[in-house]
Amino acid sequence: MSKKNNQDKLLIFALGGVGEIGKNMYVIQYGNDIVIVDAGLKFPEEDMLGIDIVIPDITYLTENRDKVRGILITHGHEDHIGGLPYVLKHLNVPVYGTKLTLGLIEGKLKEAGLLGESKRILINADSEVQLGSIRASFFRTNHSIPDSVGVCLDTPEGIVVHTGDFKFDHTPVNNQYADLQRMADIGRRGVLALLSDSTNAERPGFTPSESKIGTELEDIFRKATQRVVVATFASNVHRIQQVINAAMATRRKIAVVGRSMVNVVTVASELGYLNIPEGMLIEPEEINKLAADRVVVLSTGSQGEPMSALTRMARSTHRKVDILPGDTVIIAATPIPGNERLVGRTVDELFRLGANVIYGPGSVSGVHVSGHGSQEELKLMLNLIRPKYFIPIHGEYRMLRHHALLGEAVGVEKENIFLIDNGDTVEFQNGVGRKGNKVPAGNVLIDGLGVGDVGNIVLRDRKLLSQDGILVVVVTLSKQDGAILSGPDIISRGFVYVRESEGLLEEANRIVSSTLQKLMNDKVNEWASLKTNVKDALGRFLYEQTRRRPMILPIIMEV
Repeated sequence: MSKKNNQDKLLIFALGGVGEIGKNMYVIQYGNDIVIVDAGLKFPEEDMLGIDIVIPDITYLTENRDKVRGILITHGHEDHIGGLPYVLKHLNVPVYGTKLTLGLIEGKLKEAGLLGESKRILINADSEVQLGSIRASFFRTNHSIPDSVGVCLDTPEGIVVHTGDFKFDHTPVNNQYADLQRMADIGRRGVLALLSDSTNAERPGFTPSESKIGTELEDIFRKATQRVVVATFASNVHRIQQVINAAMATRRKIAVVGRSMVNVVTVASELGYLNIPEGMLIEPEEINKLAADRVVVLSTGSQGEPMSALTRMARSTHRKVDILPGDTVIIAATPIPGNERLVGRTVDELFRLGANVIYGPGSVSGVHVSGHGSQEELKLMLNLIRPKYFIPIHGEYRMLRHHALLGEAVGVEKENIFLIDNGDTVEFQNGVGRKGNKVPAGNVLIDGLGVGDVGNIVLRDRKLLSQDGILVVVVTLSKQDGAILSGPDIISRGFVYVRESEGLLEEANRIVSSTLQKLMNDKVNEWASLKTNVKDALGRFLYEQTRRRPMILPIIMEV
């Protein structure tokens, strides 16, 4: 490892993933070496009208691209790998990941046409990677997807540990045990700073083991007299394996629907992470050819996403699968905060179709357990790693706050715990940590093929249009004397129904004409001031009459 330079500082900051759920991206920089951990996306909030996904703002990284040594990926969930196709376009650096993680990443890069030019390096829990002056090693963790690892970064300033997403599952479905021994060894060497997953910091106790779900599923499959539909996160490979095991035990065949589910099942079985008996999978077209009590449909849509397979089945718009009265639907996931309404709507629609739906609070203990550790597991991680400084990550502010209190409870000094927002840096020099300067951070919105071209102003306009509609005013003026040759014509969309508001629009017409006439008499003829005056006069009038503020677009032509 390179020598410690007295001028150099160690910087740690998040470009996404703190104060929010999703778009995880953490940066560790020592001197001229930058290492990135994860590059995720998040789904838009309700006020982001028309936006498909949100990724971190990587301005700081592109401005310092010659210092970036690589991107380490902890596991294959969308909120950790979904931003890669966009990031690698601007930052072609090596990506390090475990076998399943790279398998899922390669699928994304293939779609984006980046597979050929990106450099992907396979690691496992025993790998060591030298990234400039920083040496990275890894340790196995449990999570709801196989091949999850935590990261240990050996910097000249001290050791930084990033847990990735984790829980402590002592009876994991795939026998991939968390390496407590190695975590304790890292802790024994002395850790400067720990960045740890805060998702379930509000939940007391322990998160139950994934393996207890297997018996529940088998029980439900046995009792179901017709078809069973199971909706879960496509990336929850352990859950998918348990559905396969339960189907095998109850002599049912499985049809996989939903693009991301098909994708993950294909990649995971090719790489040996799913054990699917020969002849178990059937095509969706074959569902109706088998007896109803011999079929399981494995589907996406556990979050009520409008375009997902389960939502389309619930609305009877799915091309291949209909829900029939008496079918059993299991939603094996809890709603992500903010998705409760969508999930509720889907459940309602499924009940209307006569399905027996197993979901939500009453059945959470049975058909879903979280992939994230609860308070006792977070304390265990803190006690194994024993960091001098602690930075809670991966969670909304209240989760980070609760995690900070757990840190204090197990003996981390209060002043050594940093609650950060995206872009806040924590800097370490000679073993002492303090809050540093901010770096640019924020949301880059992706709408269709446009990356970042929809900003706050466009969203504000969309919000306006969606609330109060639009009025377009078209006027043609004479070049010679400025007289109105035609118009004003007023076109209204989403503001008032024209046929029932003729009086209002005639009056609006008069206001536009008299405003223009007055300006002509005052010899005002710059277009900007003509438009502004028309907008102001019309806006005032319409607000007085309707208490609404539509967007007003004046179009003035000269002939």
